[in-house]
Amino acid sequence: MQQDKQPEYRPVVFRDRSAGFAFLTRSTASSEETIEWDDGQTYPVVDVEISSESHPFFTGKARTVDSEGRVARFERRYGEGGEES
Repeated sequence: MQQDKQPEYRPVVFRDRSAGFAFLTRSTASSEETIEWDDGQTYPVVDVEISSESHPFFTGKARTVDSEGRVARFERRYGEGGEES
């Protein structure tokens, strides 16, 4: 591979503004905006809409699907259980 064709892989801060959560990781994402991190270094910051702090699956606020209603609708449509031979 040619080295000059690869994107720069460096430390980047990803920030979820809705949850007030940020984490430092390595990425090829670029940003003009910077932030000073806890270690005193300045890193590029990328704002994201959803992170593990705000996603309903990870926060436990996910809606449960009405599976009982789906089963009842299936049984009404196709009958209760299959016919045995």
